[in-house]
Amino acid sequence: MVTVTGSSRRGPESRPRVPVLGVTTLGYLCCLCCLLLVRSETTVVVSKAPGVAAASSSNQTSSPSPRQQPSASPRPPPPHLVFFMVDDQGYRDVGYHGSDIRTPALDQLAAQGVKLENYYVQPICSPSRSQLMTGRYQIHTGLQHSIIRSRQPLCLPRDAPTLPERLQRAGYATHMVGKWHLGFCRRECLPTGRGFHSFLGALTGSGDHFTHQSCDGAEACGFDLHDGDRPAWELRGNYSTQLYTDRVKKILRSHSPHKPLFLYVALQALHTPLQAPAHLLRRHSSLGNGPRRHYAAMLSGVDEAVGEVVRELRARGFYRNSVLVYSSDNGGQPLSGGCNWPLRGGKGSYWEGGVRAVGFVHSPLLKRRGAVSRALIHVSDWYPTLLGLAGVPAKDGRLDGHDVWGAISEGLPCPRTEILFNIDPVSRRPGEPAQQRALRRRRGFGIWDTGVRAVLRAGDWKLLTGPMADGDWVPPQTLPGAPARWQGLEKRRDLDAKSVWLFNVTADPYERFDLSEARPEVVRLLMERIAEYNRTSVPPRNPPDDPLADPQLHGGVWTPWLGREGSGGVGGGSASGGVLGGPNRGPLGAYRRGAVRHCKVCRLRALFKRVGFRMQRASLFF
Repeated sequence: MVTVTGSSRRGPESRPRVPVLGVTTLGYLCCLCCLLLVRSETTVVVSKAPGVAAASSSNQTSSPSPRQQPSASPRPPPPHLVFFMVDDQGYRDVGYHGSDIRTPALDQLAAQGVKLENYYVQPICSPSRSQLMTGRYQIHTGLQHSIIRSRQPLCLPRDAPTLPERLQRAGYATHMVGKWHLGFCRRECLPTGRGFHSFLGALTGSGDHFTHQSCDGAEACGFDLHDGDRPAWELRGNYSTQLYTDRVKKILRSHSPHKPLFLYVALQALHTPLQAPAHLLRRHSSLGNGPRRHYAAMLSGVDEAVGEVVRELRARGFYRNSVLVYSSDNGGQPLSGGCNWPLRGGKGSYWEGGVRAVGFVHSPLLKRRGAVSRALIHVSDWYPTLLGLAGVPAKDGRLDGHDVWGAISEGLPCPRTEILFNIDPVSRRPGEPAQQRALRRRRGFGIWDTGVRAVLRAGDWKLLTGPMADGDWVPPQTLPGAPARWQGLEKRRDLDAKSVWLFNVTADPYERFDLSEARPEVVRLLMERIAEYNRTSVPPRNPPDDPLADPQLHGGVWTPWLGREGSGGVGGGSASGGVLGGPNRGPLGAYRRGAVRHCKVCRLRALFKRVGFRMQRASLFF
């Protein structure tokens, strides 16, 4: 700017020389400004055109405007989650573990995915399934002792949100087929009351694979195949494995691959009774052992079922964005055809043969494939892992599971370093002398009562206390005939009073060398850890069987028999205590007494049913 001072009447020689722009020059400048404005607008438009680079200009500054910043890549859609849980599959009973039973579909899926070779579950059905559904150890759900029996007024606690409930709130369609075995005393305990949009399967722990009759003891038998909350009488006669496979394929054919899907496929096989269709039995006719032959036929059916589901996933457009997990719920039962060799023990025990499971992950989303993972993984880890894959934060301080996807998919360090298998205060030997109990406390260094069954894996070490189940090593040459023929097999050599075992399961995975006497400092350290866990446990819920659950009182069907929790209807007692009723007072007490009298009358009829059922089943074995 030029500032003019003084009078305007000064002479020309005194005026400052100010450059004057002619009209032509001003016109050129105006045109240049217009061209620059048009070019900047054109540059913005071109930069928005997909696949075309914006024109560069030497006049542009190095920092583009916010409108020119590249947009963030869209988040990939959540994957479809398919979880196969197989019942009572032995550790050795898969082809890639050296089994004599061919499992080509499982072998191929595992070879193209990640095999889990340090993977653990619980030794029996309900505990494994409860920890899958809640991500919590059973000491934190009150399910420390045994399974949930068919007549127990007990189910998963309502304060533990289940995996399908969390996924459903995140927009997933959730469907279950197969075995529930997590309680059904009330309608809200059914799978459809715990987060599944649909359910086809069995509520109890076992049943006939064709007739779907299930017995709890000799006196309580009933039909157990449900579609939603109703008995599916029209499906009787269908073999369970094929029936469940057909339902999974029907779900896939009616569902859009653009909506996230959670499929929980809990096959009833390989649980007893050992039954299979004739065409599967013919494949294994060379096996002389009847239970092993039927077991092998059932396993062939499982292998085919998994292969069929994967083919359907591919055909319907789900496969490329899916994660498939395969797991057994516990070890195999050697007397029922299963094989865990060379591991010690089997189903029902906390030896490696009871808790180390067949498991693998198959998915196009894995960052490494054809790998073997030796990361320490537990069945409770699937809860936060699958939620993490679904984009659902697992911000629950009460979870015992860990998100292990990084360890599986990329081989990253695993966040899990220990597993508490259980602390079962109900397990103490009944009628134990006071002197013996004092001795067990001394063996626990004053820290832990070794008469209580407790099992902890920490790092390489595994500590077991309390009464332990059968710990034999059963070779794959399973012998036919009665249990007396098994006496020549390798047996464990433990004193009756023994209540502490310590193994380095990394160096000694077959648990042959007990180091509890040689390494007392490790025993003490692990007992301190068990005592810490015990301080966080809730009281075990183990109510007695309720006679009102008898299927004979409900049209011959296993079905919920209590009212809603807290209601005044029949059996509307508190689920927290788990025991129905209390004193037999008032109308409810009179109803209970009448039901008990009726049950006494019907037990004989149910016993004859049970005997006939067992005779029919025995004819299938040999």
